[in-house]
Amino acid sequence: MILIISGTNRPHSKTLKIAKCYQQLLHRKSVENEIFSLSDLPANILETDLYGKRSPAFEPIQQKVSQADMFIFVAPEYNGSIPGALKLFIDCCTFPISFYHKKVALVGLSSGRYGNLRGIDHLTGICHYLRMHVLPLKIFLPNVQQELNENGELFKEDTLHFINEQIEEIVRF
Repeated sequence: MILIISGTNRPHSKTLKIAKCYQQLLHRKSVENEIFSLSDLPANILETDLYGKRSPAFEPIQQKVSQADMFIFVAPEYNGSIPGALKLFIDCCTFPISFYHKKVALVGLSSGRYGNLRGIDHLTGICHYLRMHVLPLKIFLPNVQQELNENGELFKEDTLHFINEQIEEIVRF
């Protein structure tokens, strides 16, 4: 099962809209997947789930992570990198079993011109440290607000072409 991580805790984010687009494309390929939005993290996660502690609220999240064979991290740019909530989520998951030797595809997005290139580079380093197998084809969505139509769907032909190419590689990965 592929777990798609919407990598921000911002409510009603474009990140979640992109994650849902990936979910639909994977469903069309009959690939089992689920989305986990960081907006669903427990509010007190800093106090309850770091440094080996595990709260009842985080346990079902940990189960999803443990059961996943592969991840798609959809990560917006926050201050030239990934959101702190995404790093916190990774840090709260049980180490090392949550991510070791699992596969991951990376998608960056930003309202600026580079599509979170630097943040995805940082996230790649984190994934390598966790001994994850990173799909070489990464997607960068600059000016993401121009990539989504009024229904929150991707509509640009060239963007959909590259995302579908990544989806094909995810399926073969």
